[in-house]
Amino acid sequence: MALISLEHVTKEYDGKPVVNDLSLKVDQGELFVLVGTSGSGKTTTLKMINRLVDPTSGVIEFADKPLTSYKIRDLRWDLGYVLQQIALFPTMTVAQNIAVIPEMKGWSRQKIRTATDELLTTVDLPPAEYRNRMPSELSGGQQQRIGILRALASRPKVVLMDEPFSALDPISRTQLQDMLLHLHRALKTTVMFVTHDMAEAMKLGDRIGVMRGGKLLQVDTPEEIATNPANDFVADLFKGAQANQGLQVTLSQLAPFAADVSARHAVGGNLTLAEALPLLDAHEALRVNSEHGAFVVNTHSVVAYLASAFVDQNTETKE
Repeated sequence: MALISLEHVTKEYDGKPVVNDLSLKVDQGELFVLVGTSGSGKTTTLKMINRLVDPTSGVIEFADKPLTSYKIRDLRWDLGYVLQQIALFPTMTVAQNIAVIPEMKGWSRQKIRTATDELLTTVDLPPAEYRNRMPSELSGGQQQRIGILRALASRPKVVLMDEPFSALDPISRTQLQDMLLHLHRALKTTVMFVTHDMAEAMKLGDRIGVMRGGKLLQVDTPEEIATNPANDFVADLFKGAQANQGLQVTLSQLAPFAADVSARHAVGGNLTLAEALPLLDAHEALRVNSEHGAFVVNTHSVVAYLASAFVDQNTETKE
C-alpha cells in the first residue's frame, strides 16, 4: 500500500520549475531513496511532503488523504525529519533530545524512558553511558545517530532524511548507513531518503528514484537500475558509484600490485583505499602491514589495481 503518493506535482520559483510533473509512490515499510545531482529537485520534493513548501500544482497524499487536509502539527508528528546539519539542542542531554516529540505528544515519563533506552540499545549506545551525556560530549557520528533516534522516537509513520550522512567522514558514514539498515529492519518504519551519492542509494534503497532537472528519470530496484538503466545519465551515475565503491577496498587487497620501493610510513591492511589516498599524497609510498605479510604500495599500485578492477567489471558485463 502506498503511504506517500505524488501525482503530477510541480513546484515553481519565479515561474521556473524546480520539480516538474513528478509522480511517484512510496510504499508502507519501504526504504525509498531519491538520488540526483545538485539542483535535481530531490530536497524540494521532501520539503513539499513535509509542507515546508507547497506545490504549485499537483496532488500529494499521505495515508490516502491529501496533505492539505492535515493540520500542520498533526502531519509533522507523523513525519520524522532528519537533516544534514546536526541540530541537537546543545543544553539538553541525549535522553532529553530524543524525548522532544514524545513529550509534546504527552507520553508518560516511564514510556519515554523505555523508548529512549530501547533506541539507544538498538544502535549500540549503552543507555547508562550515553543517556545523560551532552551533545558536546559526542562525536559528529554519534550526534547524527541521536538525531536519527529523535526522529524515530515517537514512532512516526514516515521518516524523511535529507542527505543526513553527507558531511561525515567515510568510516562514520558507512557505520550510519549500516545502522539505518538495522533500524529499518527492526522498526519497519517507512523511510524516504535523499542523497546525491548513487553508491549510497544502491546500498540503502529497496527502490531508487533517479532525478535530474526536476524530472524523475527512473524508479526501480537497485538491481534493475544496475542492469537496465533508463538512459545514459542513469548509467553514468551507476558507473560513478562503481568507481567510488572501488575506493572502499582495503589496502590488503592491493598486495598483487605491490611496489618495489621502500616506505617509512606504515599503515594497517584494513585501511581503505579512500582513507589511504591522502597519506599517499603526503608520503609517496606506504608500508602495509596485513595479516598475510608486509608490502609497499604507491600511486602506481593504486592505478594498476583500479585499471584491473575496471577491466574485470567490463569483462563480467560483456559475458
